[in-house]
Amino acid sequence: MKDNGGRIVLSCGKLYAGAVFLLLFVIMALVGCQSIKSSKPIVPIAEYEKMLVGRLDADYIGTKNCLSACHYHDQIMLDFEASTMGAQMSADSHMPLVDCESCHGPGSLAVEGLTPEKVEADAAAGKQTACNHEALIVLKELPAQAQSLLCLKCHTANATFNLHEWNAGAHALADVSCFPCHDIHAGADLITSPKEIKDMCFKCHREQEAQFRLPSHHPVVEDKAFCTDCHQPHGTFHDKLMREETVRATCVRCHGEVEGPYLYGHADLMNDDCTICHAHHGSVNNQLLKLAEPYLCLQCHVGHRTSSDPATGETKGVFYTRCTDCHSQAHGTDIPSASGRGNFTQ
Repeated sequence: MKDNGGRIVLSCGKLYAGAVFLLLFVIMALVGCQSIKSSKPIVPIAEYEKMLVGRLDADYIGTKNCLSACHYHDQIMLDFEASTMGAQMSADSHMPLVDCESCHGPGSLAVEGLTPEKVEADAAAGKQTACNHEALIVLKELPAQAQSLLCLKCHTANATFNLHEWNAGAHALADVSCFPCHDIHAGADLITSPKEIKDMCFKCHREQEAQFRLPSHHPVVEDKAFCTDCHQPHGTFHDKLMREETVRATCVRCHGEVEGPYLYGHADLMNDDCTICHAHHGSVNNQLLKLAEPYLCLQCHVGHRTSSDPATGETKGVFYTRCTDCHSQAHGTDIPSASGRGNFTQ
């Protein structure tokens, strides 16, 4: 209502309603903020480095003393000695900083009390002499960032260029370290073969594994294409760890026949995103299409009549099968159509 001076005066009811609305808004905002996953502060790298120092009361004794004490007859160590890492740890490599203690920390406390006599007695009894693992760095209990730092302190200082962007990649940001995919004690061959990559990826990416089982899919499960053909697992500044800046640039690494440029180009190519039409991992439709024709095309294009009476020429109705039966050059063409407007009809 208005007072005698013409000023607008809010009634008590309106004031009450406004106060209630404001209170509800504040409560919803507080509840919403608490439900969202809070960001964690980035721990300074020095804190992770402290985790990799090991026991301060232990001393470095060298690889030879560690192995002769308890790992000399260990099959895992024999495989490791034949590997690339093992070759670097040999005396001929002239790399004294690369040894067992570079990863596991100083080993004097771990082998304390393991005399040659004890090792010999254990061997005679048919058992393996074990060191005190609790005195070493428990690698599997370290935070993911510390685990990765353990590898990166060597592998970013050499020619391993694909690791230079690790910290910007989705795996590092999701607290995934090198350990789930790489096991340096696994055997002599430390290079992961392309056929093994999908099994490592599928351990976490179960949805994508299911998509590759659909009728139309990239032949990843058949070992004719690999996850690393499109993605760089060790880090990249591009979305979805793609090797190229855009989806289209990644796709045309293999599908060069649709790269263009074309005089008449389709909009999906202009937008640099092939996934507008294609489900890149797998689909129930042919050609990895997200929808079957003509329904996919009708998402963007207005339908037109395709049937008429041959006697009178009168339009009878609309009957669609596949748009590409006529518009066969769906990705683009340099040849104008009969209308001169470039309808992708070849």
